[in-house]
Amino acid sequence: MSKKHYCTLSADKPLIEPQEDQLGYALFARHLAFSLTRMVPAEGFVVAIYGPWGSGKTTLLNFLFHYFKEAPVDEQPIIVPFNPWWFSGHEKLAKHFFDQLQASLATSDVDLTLLQGKIAEFADMVSELPASIHIPYIAIGKIAVEFTPLKSSVKNVIKLKMEIAEELRKQPRRIFVTVDDIDRLNPEEIRQLFGVIKSVADFPNVVYLLTFDKKVVIEALRESQGISGESYLEKIVQFPFELPLPDRSSLSRLLFARLENIMAGTPEGLFDQTYWGNVFMRGIEHFISTPRKINLLTNTLSVTYPAVQGEVNPVDFIGIETLRIFCPEAYNMIRTYPEKFTGREWVSNKIDQLRTFQESWVSQIAEENREAVRGLLSQLFPKLGEMWGDLGYDPPNEATWRKQLRICSPDIFPIFFHLALPQGDISNAEIMVILSLADNPQEFSARLLELAGQTRPDGFTRLHAFLDRVTDYTGKEIAEESIPSIFLSLFDVGDQFIRSEDESSGKLPIGNDQRVARIILQLLRRLPWDRRFDALRQAITQGRAVFISAKIVMELGKLSNKQAGEERQKPETLIRHSDLVSLEGLVLSKIRNAATDESLLKCPSLPEILALWKTLAGDAEPITWVGQMGRDDHNLALLLEKFMEKDFSHSMIQGDGSPRYRLNQKGLTPFLDPGIILERTRTLSESEWLSKPQKDALRQFIKRYELKGQ
Repeated sequence: MSKKHYCTLSADKPLIEPQEDQLGYALFARHLAFSLTRMVPAEGFVVAIYGPWGSGKTTLLNFLFHYFKEAPVDEQPIIVPFNPWWFSGHEKLAKHFFDQLQASLATSDVDLTLLQGKIAEFADMVSELPASIHIPYIAIGKIAVEFTPLKSSVKNVIKLKMEIAEELRKQPRRIFVTVDDIDRLNPEEIRQLFGVIKSVADFPNVVYLLTFDKKVVIEALRESQGISGESYLEKIVQFPFELPLPDRSSLSRLLFARLENIMAGTPEGLFDQTYWGNVFMRGIEHFISTPRKINLLTNTLSVTYPAVQGEVNPVDFIGIETLRIFCPEAYNMIRTYPEKFTGREWVSNKIDQLRTFQESWVSQIAEENREAVRGLLSQLFPKLGEMWGDLGYDPPNEATWRKQLRICSPDIFPIFFHLALPQGDISNAEIMVILSLADNPQEFSARLLELAGQTRPDGFTRLHAFLDRVTDYTGKEIAEESIPSIFLSLFDVGDQFIRSEDESSGKLPIGNDQRVARIILQLLRRLPWDRRFDALRQAITQGRAVFISAKIVMELGKLSNKQAGEERQKPETLIRHSDLVSLEGLVLSKIRNAATDESLLKCPSLPEILALWKTLAGDAEPITWVGQMGRDDHNLALLLEKFMEKDFSHSMIQGDGSPRYRLNQKGLTPFLDPGIILERTRTLSESEWLSKPQKDALRQFIKRYELKGQ
């Protein structure tokens, strides 16, 4: 039994305690903390930790704070955390910096009252100076001539800065100022912040710990001070470190642990470990290069997967969501052109056209992602793997893909993009629930009849969708012991499944009778040879479905070589010749009984039943019965209606959108002499009690007979 799924989201919060570390940051933080607490520089210095956005820089700072507290008391620094992003969009960033410094000193266990006062005064003074000059000119000790009116103010600030430096030299404890999330600021704010840091970088006894994405900051500082951003950065940072990115295996373990919870409710057997390994290594692994990317992917899946759980292949869903988040251009191409990705391509010129199409857009995505996208697509869509020669195995057929709920199946594909089943579709979960009732023929039959009464937006019934899909589950999903019970249901209510609205369009319509027959024959193959006859005999004897019984006997007859006898059987034969003869006798009795109580006239596909009756019993019985039915006006109208069929000689749709029908005169003639009933049909055709199909049948009968007589 699958576990219940709970949607849990990670708030993307940095870790606090080193024991929570899963990516190897704790050891690096421990060594760095040890080195920093024991360095004795004459003046202040700046340490920078470089790492891409979302790589865990804040987590590293938190681990440093932890290890700072483990140092001997006299070596423990005073921590001043400053996050400039909190003040993004505000003016006077310098004042916020010094206010934070003063506030942190106030909470220290060392008496720093005098120093606090001077820093508070310093913050007020620099806030009065124009932002364009007050920090840079203090830092380099120059006063621009054009700002002569401000000379005295600047001199006072410089004097106060020197007094603060003197106080800092007297302090027994070092001050560590940590500046995080620098790469979240806009370029102007980044330049302003580094101006502040440059102005106070020489404060003695102060260490600045900066964390940021080096590429982002260098780009922001590109025009600063008339030199390159990298050169400007080198003038400020004395000790740069590259954050050691976690190894692939650590990131993978973190992802797998998160996915374990998200996929907890997935039906057993739907998650293929081997397939997952291929999809992960060929594409997904490339995109989860940082902890934040793992959070982004798993948070998204926590929201999107529950809506389609049990309706899609979970591996494919993880793969397609990975593309949606990290390579949306690939995701949009797949969603827009499903025919270019789903199904199979067998004709060589189509493969060439497909290759041209795929390469035209794949070549436009970022080069660093190109190989991963191609590898992921090769796994998700086998025809692309075949095209690129990138599969390494013989892909299964489309029926298997549909059964596995793969995105490469045209039938399943839309669910991946709607995050819900299309309206009126039959879900995988619903199929499994209905199949679970297989041992209870009454319940099973009732559920199928319920589906037959539910119409989809496309005009077909939901039973049509069920019968189409259930052929994928006639294997191990249905226990062998349940097959006779399913036969009892299908041979009992199967005639009620035959509906004209469920016939597919085109010149080769497929009706529910063919779908039911396919299911029965597939299940029959599952039964041992010596159990097949008994299962069918019991179902035909007890069931009420005359036409389905006749249909199965006709299908078995097509597969059986009656001339081969008992000794030589055709490979397709599903039942012994003698057993088939016995079943034909049962069906013939069933037809005769239905003819006696006139229920035969209400059976679907009456022309096929009459043809089988004629084959099994000769001409006399069906002709006599048809003649008897034709004596009653109501029965005659109904009989002619039964010989109406969809017209495929021209357009099958009439002007009002309804199907076009014609009378199957050729099928009717062997059972009924038109001349005997011609005058009666002319009179009947004007009767008000007739239904429209019956009127059409009578009028077509008259017209065809008259044309034939000319």
